[in-house]
Amino acid sequence: MKRNEWSALAALLPYLWEYKWRVVLALACLVVAKLANVGVPLVMKEVVDGLDPTLQVIAVPVALLAIYGLLRFSTTLFQELRDVLFIRVAQRAMRRVALGVFRHLHSLSLRFHLERQTGGMTRDIERGTNGISTLLSYLLFSILPVILEFGLVAAVLLAKFDWRFAAVTFGAVVIYILFTVVVTEWRMEIRRRANELDSRASTRAIDSLLNYETVKYFGNEEFEARRYDDNLRKYEDAATKSEASLGILNIGQSLIIAAAVTALMFLAAEGVAAKAFTIGDLVLVNGLLIQLYIPLNVLGMVYRNIKQSLIDMDRMFRLLGEHREVEDRSGAPELPSGPLSVAFESVDFHYEKKRQILFDASFEIPAGHRVAVVGHSGSGKSTLARLLYRFYDVSNGRILINGVDVRDVKQASLRAAIGIVPQDTVLFNDTILYNIRSGRPDATDQEVFEAARAAHIHEFIESLPKKYETAVGERGLKLSGGEKQRVAIARALLKNPHILIFDEATSALDSRAEKAIQAELERISQGRTTLVIAHRLSTVMDADEILVLNQGRIVERGTHAELVEAGGEYARLWALQQQQAHAQELLESAAAT
Repeated sequence: MKRNEWSALAALLPYLWEYKWRVVLALACLVVAKLANVGVPLVMKEVVDGLDPTLQVIAVPVALLAIYGLLRFSTTLFQELRDVLFIRVAQRAMRRVALGVFRHLHSLSLRFHLERQTGGMTRDIERGTNGISTLLSYLLFSILPVILEFGLVAAVLLAKFDWRFAAVTFGAVVIYILFTVVVTEWRMEIRRRANELDSRASTRAIDSLLNYETVKYFGNEEFEARRYDDNLRKYEDAATKSEASLGILNIGQSLIIAAAVTALMFLAAEGVAAKAFTIGDLVLVNGLLIQLYIPLNVLGMVYRNIKQSLIDMDRMFRLLGEHREVEDRSGAPELPSGPLSVAFESVDFHYEKKRQILFDASFEIPAGHRVAVVGHSGSGKSTLARLLYRFYDVSNGRILINGVDVRDVKQASLRAAIGIVPQDTVLFNDTILYNIRSGRPDATDQEVFEAARAAHIHEFIESLPKKYETAVGERGLKLSGGEKQRVAIARALLKNPHILIFDEATSALDSRAEKAIQAELERISQGRTTLVIAHRLSTVMDADEILVLNQGRIVERGTHAELVEAGGEYARLWALQQQQAHAQELLESAAAT
């Protein structure tokens, strides 16, 4: 097995230690069950010999039969008690590892999440958590029992029979294990390939369904179906090879066991014929071999499943190994409460070294002031918000809040102080109430309603049949763009942050709704440090300062009046938008008549 597969096993030990007494009791039940199991053929030998007329016994060995029944029952009883004791350990380990992976994924940078394949990743997590239960159960309750039972059977064979019985048994076990390991290693590469293709098919299906509307727009249903079927076909071929190889393994294992059992029974029958053994001895050998080879046969399946579980867990634990691009520094303090100022000092940023987004961006937003950033699409406006939120760290320069570098404070406290209304609002597939309350999960219903009123969406929600319990669908697709935007505004208002970011916050609204919400945004931003990212210049006329961003550089700055008077890029954009607004008014008036 690969080293990283064993490291996945080592990572599970703390979860076992948490319930160490349950594990110890479960193992104790295991030992008792195996002792009872091996005792069954020993008692059966005495019963058979007791009934042998050549030994001149005149009574049925009632006590031995009672012991036989008790041992049979004890085997099942203690096996079940073992499982009852251990199930909490396995389920808790699955829960805690899955939660750890989930939290780690949320701690990774936006870069990771932009590159991830959701369908394949969720499938890896699902298989990995299931693999934990399989691995723990098999290691403790299949591998250990086989080792224990093998030791007990070997002791009985050496004590009651000659060396040939032990030699055949040991030889068969060694050949069986070697054969199982070699073939299983060969099979695992086939299985690994099948898993990759399964994840790829799942990714393709989820991606296509998430983009349902786009598929419909272009009539690509059959094209998407063919792509999905191509992935399924490859998985079908790999899965078929995997099952065929399993047949080869099972046939080989059965052949080894059958040959060993036949040889041992021949030796025992020969001993009975020579009167060296009793009929009970023959029954004992047969019983012991059944006791040994049934779990040994399971050992082959166990080894395969352990290997598969390790592979599945390895894929999941690789997610835990993903590097946190943005991390809190050791001992980082909380962001101070109260009014907050923001400053960008000579900030450079690139997603890739060959693709720089921001160049020497420097500006300040004093506490309680409002600064707007305008510019063409792709100029780097939204990147400013992502850097302030610390979704990424700057490539050069600093971002300061109250004079403290954002890299020196806890991310949680930084993000708790900032509220954002993004340009592209994505909602949870839940109710409207849940989506607004996600801004502050401990908010009361009344506080949620007040935030909705401030965002001018309360009356719309109340008009719906299920009101605030209305489900919004996958990514909020049951709501219009404007309705989603208002939910996002309500969510930000409910958070009640010291710093507000409006990233094209009214871009999905019509003119009348935009004016109503714009007035509300200006009201709630009073006294808060506010960064407004806008395309429509009419929404930022009252900003304390306006920055004009062009290809990642701040090319102009000043108030609305100063920038219009300067006759630069801002003045040109303003004139163009005024012409468009005038043309729109003419169209609306013509349509009204």
